[in-house]
Amino acid sequence: MTPDATTSTPGPAPGLHRPPATAGRLAPDATGPAVRQQDGRTEPTGPEAGVRTGRDAEDGTGHGDGRRRHAVVVGGGLAGVTAALRLAESGVRVTLLEGRPRLGGLAFSFRRGDLHVDNGQHVYLRCCTAYRWFLDRIGGAHLAPLQDRLDVPVLDVAHPRGPRLGRLRRDALPVPLHLARSLATYPHLSLAERACVGRAALALRRLDPADPALDGIDFATWLGRHGQTPRTIEALWDLVGVATLNATAPHASMGLAAMVFRTGLLSEPGAADIGWAHVPLGELHDTLAARALAGLGVRTVLRAKAERISRTADGRWAVALPGETVEADAVVLAVPQQETHHLLPEGALDDPDRLLDIGTAPILNLHVVYDRKVLRQPFFTALGSPVQWVFDRTRSSGLTGPGQYLAVSQSAAQDDIDEPVAALRARYLPELERLLPAARGAGIRDFFVTRERTATFAPTPGVGRLRPGARTHAPGLYLAGAWTATGWPATMEGAVRSGFAAAGAALSAFGRRHDHPLQEAV
Repeated sequence: MTPDATTSTPGPAPGLHRPPATAGRLAPDATGPAVRQQDGRTEPTGPEAGVRTGRDAEDGTGHGDGRRRHAVVVGGGLAGVTAALRLAESGVRVTLLEGRPRLGGLAFSFRRGDLHVDNGQHVYLRCCTAYRWFLDRIGGAHLAPLQDRLDVPVLDVAHPRGPRLGRLRRDALPVPLHLARSLATYPHLSLAERACVGRAALALRRLDPADPALDGIDFATWLGRHGQTPRTIEALWDLVGVATLNATAPHASMGLAAMVFRTGLLSEPGAADIGWAHVPLGELHDTLAARALAGLGVRTVLRAKAERISRTADGRWAVALPGETVEADAVVLAVPQQETHHLLPEGALDDPDRLLDIGTAPILNLHVVYDRKVLRQPFFTALGSPVQWVFDRTRSSGLTGPGQYLAVSQSAAQDDIDEPVAALRARYLPELERLLPAARGAGIRDFFVTRERTATFAPTPGVGRLRPGARTHAPGLYLAGAWTATGWPATMEGAVRSGFAAAGAALSAFGRRHDHPLQEAV
């Protein structure tokens, strides 16, 4: 549900209206006011960030040439925006280049008629401290609130005695007792299965997710060794794991699975409380993010796709765009791994082809607008059905009248990602009627699909050794993106953390003192 915000742009979804692609252009004066450029217009967005200090005059490197350091960030997803914010906050002049006509990467929204549509359902957890920092920094935390307490309705429509509703929720007790009552009363597992889950959870808590040995095995193998039945995996482990890892247990690295479950369910009582945007994602990741960047004097240039980066004669960097070149002291590549591979100069990584070995995984989203209200909960997840998670997006979409807009989020969607819309409609609308009796006989005002074929990196066993860190062998060149070595799967949290790492590495090379935004990392 939370794809990497730096992955490449998919083809247009049905009803997705995009303005014609026109190349963005840098402002003529590279030291003048910050601008946000789009559609051939130059819009002033604020004065240059900060005032030159003695440290700026010394440029932070000991060269003492009086020149303010300049960094170019390539990519305007969450990773790139975070890196730009952190660099600019520390007094670096920043140019942010984004090939799309908007910021936000794959966590974006678009218009379909009168509807504001998110490309997919994106959620975060209370333990996602980096993304929460991001929301605070752009002034959007109140627009994406967290649950007061974890509460997930789980509906099983395949039970022999008819549909059964269970809930995964926590109490205000210390770990692991915070989930004990929920597990003890969880109707989708037998008493013996619940006991085995408790023992496996305690074993998980003792693991170190950074242990390379864990990266080499799959999650299903580990679960089998710890007495987990296929039903337990379906009704609990994959229920959480597929949504967070974008892979089923046999295809997920045990290291990443351990990280997800230890951090989300076994660290702090409220770590797994769920948050999601109550406004279109574009309001957060594009509008508010652009405003925060402008307030720091960042020059944001849209429809500006980097074609090549290279060294200049004086040891700086040159970023080539269509028809122009931007020079900088540092470059942060915050684009997908395949695009990074194309842009990397020779010698930047020991084995750059390893980036191409980092696979991708799809996410499919089905959007259904009914002519009446059919769901009373804000969301639920399902068992015994191909439907995974269903969210009520009525309010955030701006839908008016008596209808209701539901978004169905399907992770690890390899089997369905290329199915025609008609086939998906024929398969999933009856399933929604099985799950939601009120949908039976309801009229369908709209049905459409958004597809993210490369939504996330694939969290397969062994992927950990392929993920590079922020630093490269080329001085002044840094990498960001949820696919880099953040320790997290491909989530908005991982993307923001990668931006922290890349900006921190660049600031250290500039000799700039800076504090990590997360208390845990101090």
